[in-house]
Amino acid sequence: MADSPDVIERVKDAVTERAELPGMSLFEHLDELRRRLIHAVIALVCGYIVAVFFAPQLYKLVQEPLDKIHIQLNFTHPADLVNLRYIQIPLVGGTILAAPVILYQLWLFISPGLYRREKRFLVPFMVAAVGLFFSGAFLGYRYVFPGMLKFLISDLSAQLGIHPIISIEEYTSFFLSLILGMGAVFEMPVVIFFLALFGIVSPRFLWKNFRYAILIIFIIVEIITPSPDITTQLAFALPMLALYIISIGVAWWVHPDRAKKKDETK
Repeated sequence: MADSPDVIERVKDAVTERAELPGMSLFEHLDELRRRLIHAVIALVCGYIVAVFFAPQLYKLVQEPLDKIHIQLNFTHPADLVNLRYIQIPLVGGTILAAPVILYQLWLFISPGLYRREKRFLVPFMVAAVGLFFSGAFLGYRYVFPGMLKFLISDLSAQLGIHPIISIEEYTSFFLSLILGMGAVFEMPVVIFFLALFGIVSPRFLWKNFRYAILIIFIIVEIITPSPDITTQLAFALPMLALYIISIGVAWWVHPDRAKKKDETK
């Protein structure tokens, strides 16, 4: 990818610059990290407890895509249902419930290494991080996952004349990895936000490597949408391309060079 050595140098410069900011010592940073981790774990435990009580309702959401194609799940081990009811679903549900608190703790840990003008991005960061994750998860749940099931189970099994028998363990793992993966993919502008804020990437770098971004996006789409239908693939690639373009705008908004030029004009 173009300008890779320059990116490495910018990473080094960003780390050096932030390390020179007046603030906490190494031991104070470690103590702050411990404090933030404890708060995040407490939020996760509280979210898990709430999700345990609503696990049957949450499972209905997991089962719904299979109901639409009239497939019944099976379990092959006596502990599968216990694992599903008290571990997998509550843990994921609890993590999602605790996500705003966990993200806030992350911000509080990072904020001592930010300049005063950068700390005003707290609200945009929280809104974007939570909103983009749920948008990606919703897109995956409502469109990507049902489309995959239809192609992989209904269409292919009909073509080959094979009756599908799907276990709870395999289905829920597949479901959760795809939904959470889609949510993570949609965090692209948030990742670019921090990289640009620290001066590691610039709008020019992102625009110059746009063609590589298109290639990577279509590779990801090819993996998560095995259907050969180009319309289906474009339906998922276009939002991701839009997010990349938005990321370029985010990089321009928060990049240190823009702040310096703004200060010079005052």
